[in-house]
Amino acid sequence: MADTAMIVAALLALAPVAAASGITPERQAQLEHMVVQDCGSCHGLTMKGGLGRPITPEALSAHDPRTLAAIILDGLPGTAMPPWRPLLTEAEALWIADYLKKEKAQ
Repeated sequence: MADTAMIVAALLALAPVAAASGITPERQAQLEHMVVQDCGSCHGLTMKGGLGRPITPEALSAHDPRTLAAIILDGLPGTAMPPWRPLLTEAEALWIADYLKKEKAQ
């Protein structure tokens, strides 16, 4: 239950961030590279799964981007999914979540 409360709190904090993300095209390219290289190292380079679950648009279709952003930022306790909060802003995590829901694997 504590994990659920943490995710809900993160979701509420992210609501205003989506409207004012201001992520530059250069940073978007860096984030895209990070998804392929860093996320791909566990989720597979085609995002179809590996150590981590699949993170294709189809696999994520039932999940809200804000929920995914909270998972990206804070990880999933008891799993291999680490928290990326030390390296990403909330706006960047939300950008990645939207990217994963829209983009096809490379």
